[in-house]
Amino acid sequence: MKRFAFALAALCLAAAPAAFAQTFPAKPITLIVPFAAGSGTDGVARIVAQKLSERLKQQVLVENKAGASAQIGAEYVAKAKPDGYTLFMTTNTSHSANPSLFKTLRYDPIKDFTPIVRTGELPFAVAVNPALPVKSLQELLDYAKANPGKISYATPNSTSLVASETIKAMAKVDIVGVQYKSSPQALTDLIGGQLEMYVVDVGSGLSTIKSGKVRTLAVTPARGSKILPDVPPVAKTLPGFDLTSWNGILGPAGLPKPIVDRINAETQAVLAEKEVQDKLANIGFEVWPSKSPEEFAKYVADQLAYWTKLIKQAGIEPE
Repeated sequence: MKRFAFALAALCLAAAPAAFAQTFPAKPITLIVPFAAGSGTDGVARIVAQKLSERLKQQVLVENKAGASAQIGAEYVAKAKPDGYTLFMTTNTSHSANPSLFKTLRYDPIKDFTPIVRTGELPFAVAVNPALPVKSLQELLDYAKANPGKISYATPNSTSLVASETIKAMAKVDIVGVQYKSSPQALTDLIGGQLEMYVVDVGSGLSTIKSGKVRTLAVTPARGSKILPDVPPVAKTLPGFDLTSWNGILGPAGLPKPIVDRINAETQAVLAEKEVQDKLANIGFEVWPSKSPEEFAKYVADQLAYWTKLIKQAGIEPE
C-alpha cells in the first residue's frame, strides 16, 4: 500500500509541471525592461509583448525599471517568484558587462536567472561629427594619432564604453571619454559638435544616421549589419574586433522547464513573423533567435566570459 502511495505521489509530482504549463498563463505576465521608456530595448519589448499577448491569450505588460546600469531591473527579477509571470528582457549590459564594470553586484547573472530565448541584437556604429575631416575608421584613427587628446567620445552605456575603449586600446590612440546619462543627449551633442565621436546604438541613432546629420564610419559586429549593409565592420580596420548588444528574455532561477519551453516556442513564432521583423528593423534591431533555451544559456555564459576579457584588455576599472 505504501509503495503504491509513493508511486502515486511521484506520478503526481511528475505531472504537475506539465499540467501547470497547459494552464499557463492564467493571468497577465509582466515583462521587466531595465532601461527607460523610449530606449532600444524598450521598443523591442513592446513589439514582442504585443504579439506574445495575442498568442498567449493573456496580456504581456512591459514595465520599465530603469537605473544603475540595468541593475535595478535585474535585482527585481532575480528575487521574483519563478512562476513565469515575471520575465526579463535585457541585454549584455546586465549580464555580460556589469560583473566587470562594478565592484559589487547584488545579483549573479548566471545563478539567479533562467535563460529562455535570445531575440536578436542591436548593432552599434562608430559615428563622428561631419565637421571632422575623416571619411573612414582608418582616417579617424590616423587623425587621432596626429591629434592626441583632442577627440572626445561619449559613454552613456556599457556597449559604447567598452567598444570605444577597445578601439582605443587596439589602435593605441589617445582619445578622451565623456560620461553621459542617456543616449539621446550624447547623440545631440555629437550633432552639435560638443563631441567628435560616439559609438551609437543603431536603435536610437538610425534616423540620425540615415539623415546624414552624423557620419557613420563602421559597425561593431564583425559580421556586419543587415540594417546598415553598406557600412564596413570595425574588424575590417582592426582585425579581431567584434562587439554587439545582444537582447533576450530570461526568467528568475528555477523557472519550470515546461514554462521555459512554452515561452521560448511562442517567442520564436513571434520573431518568425515578417511583420514583426519589419517593425524591429525599423528601430534598428536585427532578429537573431537562439535555437533553444539551452543554446541561449550557453551564449549568455560565453558572452559573460568574452566581455570580461574585453574589459580587462581595455584596462577599464570597475566602479
